[in-house]
Amino acid sequence: MQRNLSSTDSVDWFPDTGANQHVTPDLATLTTSEPYLDNDNLHVGDGKGLLISHLGHTKIYTPHRYFTLSNVLHVPTITKPLLFVQKFCLDNNIYFEFHPRVFYVKDLNTHEILLSGQSKDSLYALIKSSVMSVPQAYWSPCTSAFADLWHR
Repeated sequence: MQRNLSSTDSVDWFPDTGANQHVTPDLATLTTSEPYLDNDNLHVGDGKGLLISHLGHTKIYTPHRYFTLSNVLHVPTITKPLLFVQKFCLDNNIYFEFHPRVFYVKDLNTHEILLSGQSKDSLYALIKSSVMSVPQAYWSPCTSAFADLWHR
């Protein structure tokens, strides 16, 4: 399925190893927030200072785990939501594994793949539909005798 990565409707976050803050243009992304009262700006690659409107927190939910994003800056004029990779890893006990066209988010201890995303137009993107379900095994017994044995 093709996705338009310029739309914040289809993209949760762009992992950024050069960022030093989580940043979102969409206040609705934050589960809790408060107005940002300092006079600081977020400085981007071209040197511009962008106004910080709010500071908040949110979570990325998957079928089997959630990931915390704390101290997220709401910057209405930023064009893409940025995920501060190092902080995300430290806060969630995970690590990123980047490949030419895909990345994986893995548990630091078990190395289990928890999330994945693809590269498009030279950017890695965590797209809502890319949140992976952890594979599960299901057993459906043929008779109730097998079910009783299985549960014992």
